[in-house]
Amino acid sequence: MNQLPILVAAANLSKSPSNVRKSSDAVADAQLEANIAAKGIRQNLIGVPVARKKGHYRIAAGGRRLDAVHRLIEKGVFGPDYQVPVLVLRDAKDAIATSLEENFFKLSMNPADTCRAFQDIVETEGKTPAEIAKRFGLTERFVLGRLRLADLAPCIFDALRDGEISLEIATAYASSPDAVRQAQIFETLGQSYYRNNLNEIRRQLAQGSYSGNDPKALLVGPHAYVAAGGRIDSDLFTDDASEMWIDGDLLDQLATDRLAQAAQAIREREGFGDVRIVSGTHIAYSATWDLKPIEGEQPPLTPEQEQRLADIEVELEAFENPVETDETEEEVEARYDRLNAEYEAIRQRAPILTEEQKASALAYVVIGSDGQPRVHEQLYHVPAEQADDAQDSTGDDDEVDADADRAPAQVVPGQPKISQRLADELAEMKAELLRVHIASDPRFALDLATFCMADAATRTYGSAERATDLRANAPASPLHGYESDTPAADQWLKLEKDLDRCWINHADVRTRYDAFCALSQEARAAWFSWAIARTVQAVPAGRTGSVFLDHLGVKCGIDVTAWWRPTARNYFDRVSKAMILQAFETVGGLELSSRYAASKKHDLALSAERLFSGDLIVEAEVKERALQWLPDAMRFVPVGEAEASLTGDGDADCGSGPVSVDGDAAAEALAAAPDEGAGEDRVAQAA
Repeated sequence: MNQLPILVAAANLSKSPSNVRKSSDAVADAQLEANIAAKGIRQNLIGVPVARKKGHYRIAAGGRRLDAVHRLIEKGVFGPDYQVPVLVLRDAKDAIATSLEENFFKLSMNPADTCRAFQDIVETEGKTPAEIAKRFGLTERFVLGRLRLADLAPCIFDALRDGEISLEIATAYASSPDAVRQAQIFETLGQSYYRNNLNEIRRQLAQGSYSGNDPKALLVGPHAYVAAGGRIDSDLFTDDASEMWIDGDLLDQLATDRLAQAAQAIREREGFGDVRIVSGTHIAYSATWDLKPIEGEQPPLTPEQEQRLADIEVELEAFENPVETDETEEEVEARYDRLNAEYEAIRQRAPILTEEQKASALAYVVIGSDGQPRVHEQLYHVPAEQADDAQDSTGDDDEVDADADRAPAQVVPGQPKISQRLADELAEMKAELLRVHIASDPRFALDLATFCMADAATRTYGSAERATDLRANAPASPLHGYESDTPAADQWLKLEKDLDRCWINHADVRTRYDAFCALSQEARAAWFSWAIARTVQAVPAGRTGSVFLDHLGVKCGIDVTAWWRPTARNYFDRVSKAMILQAFETVGGLELSSRYAASKKHDLALSAERLFSGDLIVEAEVKERALQWLPDAMRFVPVGEAEASLTGDGDADCGSGPVSVDGDAAAEALAAAPDEGAGEDRVAQAA
């Protein structure tokens, strides 16, 4: 077709009945209209002449563009004489085929190409997202979302362009602006079952971050968080204005500080013996299971409360014989629930404590769902050891750790106390060591698992003494915002990475079981050891279960000094100056302690880190003792029982001696099984 388009006034154009497009999309039409308003008609329409009306044409292809022009004329954007290019068909019989050709062969742009196009407009034309949105009839939020997609990690963007992942998967990855983390998670999920799970992708990306409606975020508030250097990233791919608070560690610290202030005010106002903070909405069972609750006296009902209870009872009885009302079923249920809640609130009114009870009470301050600090409803008796000595006799007021308002974790006669938070962290690091060694010695793990199962089956109590949960559930940690960077933690990640996961993604449980049994003996043994090891709980020294964990550490022959050394960050900055000087005296005598006595706390902590890592220039014998020194909380030998425990005399060998963590023992884990099938069943059941 050599014919060229002609310019025709839009007023002389109408849509042809031959136009095959009968339906449209209001949003897409609005976008097209906005683009035409900004740039005009850039693609000609196709039409046929109207019989007996010279200069008039019916449009067979381009009806949406024509409608947009007519609307713009009505709005006054274009003048009444606005002209558009029209290619006139010589034969009206070609109208339907031409209309079909134009619409049928259109190919929608690849989403990746759209993202790059928006990015190019920003970079080459210098347009803002708002200007681009106006030009194409889009929302600014939509444009920002596409620009975020253009900045995806290259491996993810290429997968979107090649059709390997959907636009929905790409937007899930783009919920975080961290391209490095995007790539890590993309590689981790790989061909796993969760590779196309939007929630799992967003969950992994959000680890270490908080949503804007999280109780911690509500407690701190955006102004305080941003003022402290926190970053907030808006979610560009949801309809609501949800936010992601990226700097989770900072938010944890700010929330802890805010709770500590609230706890101090509550203690002064209520007169409680002690107030501990929990940076969460609830208290972990492990934190209170061995504490004795305080049961106050419930106050008598007032006449008004008695009357209200009677009225509610009458109203509740009426629900048994429903009558016709204008209320919907949902409204009736909601009213019933409100009455029940009010009734229980009156019956379960807060108990009254005497002043003496308050003085001996331990209260927990948690974060309410609305972000407000609140006192947990249950009060406990202050532990006896804390009541005997509530004040730390060492350390200056300006050197108290931020979490030192919590109760001392351990009490050793004649020794200073450490905060509960530090005790929990040290216990966690000890547990990491034990888990790594158990996971690396399947024979030991098998003996441990057998004992724990048999012991639990033959005793109705004492589960806390075993300090393990054989269901292979990872115990909940009382620590919030804690991420370990120890060699043991790194080794644990390596152990997990090396596990043979080829059986996991089978949909049917029978297929998964058969695939698991088909693994080599070494692979099944590694899974068994891993499953047993991850149950080990972090128990601070002196708490129930710590003695058994110490015993296991002795049996494993763990050399803590080869795996962990005290640093300013993980220990010395967290204890008093007097405790650091005492450690100096232990390894170098009064002379070494006096040498550093005048140092400021921070400088002393750094010097201690160098001393106990072997980097400080001291006498050879002092260096040797320093490299072997450990806080009592990091020893696997109970205080006062070191010599007896280290001998190991009189006990059957359950895998004692130094353990190599290279996994070499895995091949022997199931060697004692009567046959291959029996070994497979044993491992499969335990895992």
